[in-house]
Amino acid sequence: MSAWLETVVAERREWAAGLVTLKLAGELEAFEAGQWANLSLDIDGTRERRAYSLASAPCAPPELFVALVPGGRFSPRLFELRAGAAISVEKKPQGFFTLRWLPEARDLWLVATGTGLAPFVSMLRAGEVFQKFERVVLVHGVREPSHLAYRDELAKTPTVSVPVVSRDPTAQGVLHGRVTTLLASGELERAAGLTLSPEHSHIMLCGNPEMITEMTTALDARGLRRHRQRRPGHVTVESYW
Repeated sequence: MSAWLETVVAERREWAAGLVTLKLAGELEAFEAGQWANLSLDIDGTRERRAYSLASAPCAPPELFVALVPGGRFSPRLFELRAGAAISVEKKPQGFFTLRWLPEARDLWLVATGTGLAPFVSMLRAGEVFQKFERVVLVHGVREPSHLAYRDELAKTPTVSVPVVSRDPTAQGVLHGRVTTLLASGELERAAGLTLSPEHSHIMLCGNPEMITEMTTALDARGLRRHRQRRPGHVTVESYW
């Protein structure tokens, strides 16, 4: 039996230039919200594969949140796909960026930049996160307001949403700046109405590696250390690219 699902794009939604959601036909094997799957395309006669986090809830058709990387080999071809286009996806998702591996905490902070939002969309759609934590804060940092994908859908969940825009000072209903500087200034916590603390908080970070490095360093200075199974802590990260 093949480990790959040979499928097609069922639906394509373009949020902004260079930012798209692709929904695929069919279903994958059972997986946990937050995991990723390998995709495969034929590119110039070569079979290429890349890993992408799933935005879909478990048992739902696979959904991908894709940013175009200019000059890249895989994402431009992926971005070109329209409804009906063929694509292969590995049937068994993988990864440890899931709720299963988190320690107990009162508050969960989900902090993403760009398409790093995908695994958090999966978690919020699955709903288990609201049973495990008393309060859930979603921080999504982007450059432009149009990049705040899934915003309307996620607003309907019992989540404290903190959208952050870095390049449009006129944007309404958002914080302005970078996620890291807003953490340093205290604006992030004021907007959420919660304090990040070792006693009550766990933070999941996904997105730009620079954001993850800077956030991890800043949180460590406040006593919120990296979480490891042999040394439980407060910060879980996903190496997104």
